[in-house]
Amino acid sequence: MKRRTLILGAPLALALGTPALAQAPIVIKFSHVVAPDTPKGKGSLKFKELAEKYTNGKVVVEVYPNSQLYKDNEELQALQLGAVHMLAPSLAKFGPLGVREFEVFDLPFILPNKAALRNVCDGPLGAKLMKLLEPKGIVGLAYWDNGFKVMSANKPLLVPADFRGLKMRIQSSKVLEAQMRALGAIPQVMAFSEVYQALATGVVDGTENPPSNEYTQKMHEVQKYTMLSDHGYVGYAVIVNKRFWDGLPADIRAALSKAMKEATDFTNDIAGKENDEALDEIKKSGKSQLVTLTPEQKAAWRKALDPVYAEMTGRVGKAIMDEFAKEVASATH
Repeated sequence: MKRRTLILGAPLALALGTPALAQAPIVIKFSHVVAPDTPKGKGSLKFKELAEKYTNGKVVVEVYPNSQLYKDNEELQALQLGAVHMLAPSLAKFGPLGVREFEVFDLPFILPNKAALRNVCDGPLGAKLMKLLEPKGIVGLAYWDNGFKVMSANKPLLVPADFRGLKMRIQSSKVLEAQMRALGAIPQVMAFSEVYQALATGVVDGTENPPSNEYTQKMHEVQKYTMLSDHGYVGYAVIVNKRFWDGLPADIRAALSKAMKEATDFTNDIAGKENDEALDEIKKSGKSQLVTLTPEQKAAWRKALDPVYAEMTGRVGKAIMDEFAKEVASATH
């Protein structure tokens, strides 16, 4: 009876010159696992600002940083179930979901510079990879940069022999497991939110991250050395639950796509700057010594890691690896 009264009451309110009940806004829960002052954290807040602006308040974006809702090993399932609507997981996360082609981004030294990265992500290969997510109930909206990785530990890691026997934290990725084994280390898969405590207590000996992640999570405070290795890349795919996305009105989807495009440009523009500033802050802290590898040392890393490519060909797919290499080559010649 109550529901019927409300339905009949709206025309009556209009006839009396008073506003009808306003339609409730669409709420988008955007969850991620890093700090608000990282490139991804700032990008998610920029998307919130633009999405609410371009939809004239018809959409409200709730941003949940620092694994407030789910750990990084739980969030993809939460998105598929519709418990959250939007995520920005690292590209390595799709391997355990069965979309192993994304693990090509984890191969060591595969991306020589940012130009090669943009060629891959912004071109047909990037779009092709995103389409592979749709059968999993996921729509890929954008690629967001974080940056190139450094290694950290409580001793200098100059040559592969220095890794021998160290327990090194990685995110879940068979490629990253192979990488650490090739260096002589023992890979330890662990949720991002647990890494600081594990480093502080010696549960793990070291890890790899872009500098902004290392600094904002205070890992540098419990790691005596940070090696400027640039041995790998961390980037994110901003994704949304497919059923939720397809169910949005076309004008709302268009406004959100515009907001995402601008938020992506913003995030990718600041990523390099944020990592440079993080390295400056780590150096100023005096708690972790920055170590620059010599050309000979970096060559020894590359030689030790070369077998990872052959080992992972069957998993990632030779066709994707070849296509990736072609895109990289076209950006560097």
